Amino acid sequence: MIYLKHLTAADSLLCLSLPLRIIHYTSTSLTIHMVYCSFGAPLMFLNMCASILFMGYIAANRYMKIFYSSGSHFLMTAKASHIISITTWVVLLTITTPLIIQMLTHTPRTSDQNTCFHLIQELQKPEQVVIYVSVNTFTFMLVLCSLVFFYYSTSRRVQQIQQRQLGSSNSKKLVKSRRNMLVLVSVFCFCFVPYHIIQLPYYLLGKRCSVVWYYVKEVTILISVFNICLDPLIYVFLCEDFRAQLKQIFNMEGKRNTSPLEAGHSRDHLNTKCSQVLEGTTTITETTSPICL
Repeated sequence: MIYLKHLTAADSLLCLSLPLRIIHYTSTSLTIHMVYCSFGAPLMFLNMCASILFMGYIAANRYMKIFYSSGSHFLMTAKASHIISITTWVVLLTITTPLIIQMLTHTPRTSDQNTCFHLIQELQKPEQVVIYVSVNTFTFMLVLCSLVFFYYSTSRRVQQIQQRQLGSSNSKKLVKSRRNMLVLVSVFCFCFVPYHIIQLPYYLLGKRCSVVWYYVKEVTILISVFNICLDPLIYVFLCEDFRAQLKQIFNMEGKRNTSPLEAGHSRDHLNTKCSQVLEGTTTITETTSPICL
């Protein structure tokens, strides 16, 4: 699926930003702080926004496959998926690129190296920060409500089909679709809901936030980063090609592990046969020796 590939690309961006974040928190250098705020933080922002949007696209695509089984709708075509994906990346890069350029050419007025938020406050007006946070929160809420709606509609559809056609192949496919949708909604809620609950008051309060609030925000960021570990669950449940490749890998590993055992068993079996043959030969010799005399 095209959206799954772009979700993988978003996870790759996050993997690139994690070393910068680790170095940033283990160093007191102002240069490293500026490098992280210029590249690491925007990459994390790109990953989070892209992951949220592509999870929404995946859920919408699954929903349309259930309710438009003919597959004739334009939004279900590969061309539409490519257009939507490319447009999403262009919009996200258009938002983040000017901020990266401003960060690179800006000299900070304060020595605060804990967060990049003070740099954003220096570069942008308070109204711009409020608009950014509001748009981000609105996008998240829109995708969250869409995911809940898709799962609820799919569940109702499954119940209706099960009542009319109990045990049919169509009913089993819908149950599988509902399970896949549940996995998607669960990963989405676990990773992104805590961060967005904390984000809005944290950015609106700004410097008035307490230290405890800052650490709570950092914990929610850690949870949101955990999506790169949970996204493979989505690949396993939603992508047949991914499952087939995993099975092939595990089968190859199983053959490698069992081949020495099989060789050992074959050796033991051969030794046993040889012993039996030798014992039989000795018995025959002992039995026939008096006759020969």
